[in-house]
Amino acid sequence: MPWIQLTLSSSEAHAPQVGDMLMANSAQAVTYRDGADTPIFEPPIGEVLLWQHTLVTGLFDAETDIKAVVANLEKARILTTPLQYKVDPLEDKDWEREWMDNFHPIQFGQRLWICPSWRDIPEPDAVNILLDPGMAFGTGTHPTTAMCLRWLDANPPTDATVVDFGCGSGILGIAALKLGAKHALGIDIDRQALIATKDNAERNQVAAGFDVFLPSEQPDQQADLVIANVLAGPLRELSEVILNYVAPGGQLVLSGILQRQADSVMQAYQPEIEFEPVTNDGDWVMLAGTRRA
Repeated sequence: MPWIQLTLSSSEAHAPQVGDMLMANSAQAVTYRDGADTPIFEPPIGEVLLWQHTLVTGLFDAETDIKAVVANLEKARILTTPLQYKVDPLEDKDWEREWMDNFHPIQFGQRLWICPSWRDIPEPDAVNILLDPGMAFGTGTHPTTAMCLRWLDANPPTDATVVDFGCGSGILGIAALKLGAKHALGIDIDRQALIATKDNAERNQVAAGFDVFLPSEQPDQQADLVIANVLAGPLRELSEVILNYVAPGGQLVLSGILQRQADSVMQAYQPEIEFEPVTNDGDWVMLAGTRRA
């Protein structure tokens, strides 16, 4: 059925109240967007940050009296009056199909592809990973994951043991196994991520070589390659934990790092790790190095 979008301009302080008011006036969903150009890359753990200028959008049934909704918001005096708002009709679509159409097979490096299950595999003889967008992070579309995948393609971990620290969807561990690793260990704080990793490993026929654990259950072992694609804060705070997984002479790949955070992350792992030149993709960087024997 058709819908109407009501979008209002708000400050960061008032945006949650505006969202609550929209829901109280029968909005089916509420979204928050940056109203300027002030991206938030890494909020503190446990906090949800909004923008200084936030656009709050409510989605309503097309039959909704939007003028009455606006009048109720004006009465609440949450925002300055007259309200700054915009009303847009939203055509009826097959939203599941629309969502699926946005995902295509993506190539990383020379021979590694990530393919949604509903798309044809473009190169059957390549190293193809079947992976659908889901609840766990990691489809290859984000630069932090893409850099790790390109690194794996250029440095295939043949016969290596691999730790995928913060495994999310399991994409990096699966890629390592498909590129020749003999065993992968996935670690994540989210049980849903562990379920997603096992499901994706089974879909790609590498489940027998991919074990997953919560941090409290993680085994005490070292690996030839450790990949941690999380965020700069956890990478610094958990440097000792992550280093304990890297065998002497083993390789370490760190991602989820902004350019301005690279030096502080490297410092947390030196002198144990001898880092290679930094890899960049937009605002993000990847660090790769070898543990000194």
